[in-house]
Amino acid sequence: MTARVLATAEDTRSFGEGLGAALRPGDLVILTGGLGAGKTTLTQGLAAGLGVRGPITSPTFVIARVHPSLVGGPALVHVDAYRLAGLDELDDLDLDTSLEDSVTVVEWGHGLAEDLSDDRLEVVLEADPETEARTVSVSGHGERWQAGAPC
Repeated sequence: MTARVLATAEDTRSFGEGLGAALRPGDLVILTGGLGAGKTTLTQGLAAGLGVRGPITSPTFVIARVHPSLVGGPALVHVDAYRLAGLDELDDLDLDTSLEDSVTVVEWGHGLAEDLSDDRLEVVLEADPETEARTVSVSGHGERWQAGAPC
């Protein structure tokens, strides 16, 4: 796992777009980071890379949104687990029914979403409180990412 500094929000979107272009149906991405770390901004980039319908906004109050593909690729299932009390509530969303056909991104998913798939990318974002800069680290888990994360 290598850390990379993203100086601006646009750099974060661009990084996400490159990562999104490497994703395929069945991929699970777990995003971790504090408030304002750039999780939704990164997801906007992932969505651009996947070519899905937007706009991409934080699903905090609706818990999950599905963004269909505009280019014949997988849909993006964007989940915010911040308000979920545990694995049971995440399981109630029935994400496993769309997991194989979609790319699923779970914000605040660390400690909750790992059981959704043995194959997953974990993305950790840390914001510098004095600048817009973010540090991103990506680690791949499972057979799909055996050769390493795509960035």
